[in-house]
Amino acid sequence: MPAPRTVLLTGAAGGLGTLMRGLLPDYGYELRLLDLRPVEGEPDAIVADLADREAVREAVRGVDAVIHLAGISLESSFEKILAANIEGTYHLYEAAREEGVGRIVFASSNHAVGYTPYPRGDEPLIPVGTPRRPDTFYGLSKCFGEDLAQLYWDKHGLETVSVRIGSCFPEPTSVRMLSVWMSPADGARLFHAALTAEGVGHTVVHGSSDNTRLWWDLTSARALGYEPQDDSEPFAAKLVAEQGELDPADPAQACLGGHFVTDPPIWPY
Repeated sequence: MPAPRTVLLTGAAGGLGTLMRGLLPDYGYELRLLDLRPVEGEPDAIVADLADREAVREAVRGVDAVIHLAGISLESSFEKILAANIEGTYHLYEAAREEGVGRIVFASSNHAVGYTPYPRGDEPLIPVGTPRRPDTFYGLSKCFGEDLAQLYWDKHGLETVSVRIGSCFPEPTSVRMLSVWMSPADGARLFHAALTAEGVGHTVVHGSSDNTRLWWDLTSARALGYEPQDDSEPFAAKLVAEQGELDPADPAQACLGGHFVTDPPIWPY
């Protein structure tokens, strides 16, 4: 598709949104920012709740594409996840359909498949088509978002790249993260590829750097034109010395979702 010029970035005040605000303009994008709270240093950012359908429709009006990062990014009660991540994402897709926006890049998560065991020894990398096994209500909301994206492609022709993000931070902070880490620079490269690749329909990709300890297959991401440049291995020695290698007998260390698979439930339901 032609390179979009104006991109709505939802969740612009969050950690990942802040990183992308600094990196994506280098690819030529004009960012329109939206968040539930004011965006520091960005007086023109839109402050709106995804529950406000008119505000969301106004926010998407005239943009070429959307990068959807907004929502609750950790586990919470089902009621809060329902409002922010499920209903909010639906409102965004409806607004995009109504305003004729052609593409959304949806921030999915490794937690959509969190109960998937990580590969050991010579086992193959986890394919993007692995059955979804959400580890939390949060992970469940990302499964919903992927299915919503498929519906809007099949029914309305609205394209989406769903990016199952591992962990996007300046550097990994745990031994588990060495396998799913995506550097901020690689994150921007992947979002740029997702915005500009031709004929994506609804494509699900894994979002990580080209890590030595990689757990999942990046084939569908590379097919978009993504060329990761970074590797978590320079951080490995320090983290392993501090935390030890992963214990496959510990469910919190044996599955893709890490501690999300064993954390106590969030009350109330």
